[in-house]
Amino acid sequence: LQIVESGGGLVHPGGSLNLSCAVFGVALEYYGMAWFRQAPGKERERVSCISRGSDFIHYADSVKGRFTISRDNAKAMVYLQMSDLQPDDTAVYYCAAEVQYIAGTNCEGTFESSGQGTQVTVSS
Repeated sequence: LQIVESGGGLVHPGGSLNLSCAVFGVALEYYGMAWFRQAPGKERERVSCISRGSDFIHYADSVKGRFTISRDNAKAMVYLQMSDLQPDDTAVYYCAAEVQYIAGTNCEGTFESSGQGTQVTVSS
């Protein structure tokens, strides 16, 4: 499993960014996927999660209504559209795969992130 995130950058408050996650080495349709973020001095936070068939989606309260997760299994891609970005959204964003799935659940398994992440900085 190899993951490559891209799309980060520097934006002003209120701005938007679209993150992309390319997944290599596995068939994406078998994995729930999530975006996490980690800001300096803070614990890693799960921002959003999407089930294998996109029928279950979860957002952290901190991003609900502003971020949209999606996936394209055929292209082995996962996306995170971010709008109305605020300074508190500044972090390294990581894409992760649900490598240990719990039967009967969505997004409650163990996630693994093998990428370098992409830096998102929101500043005026």
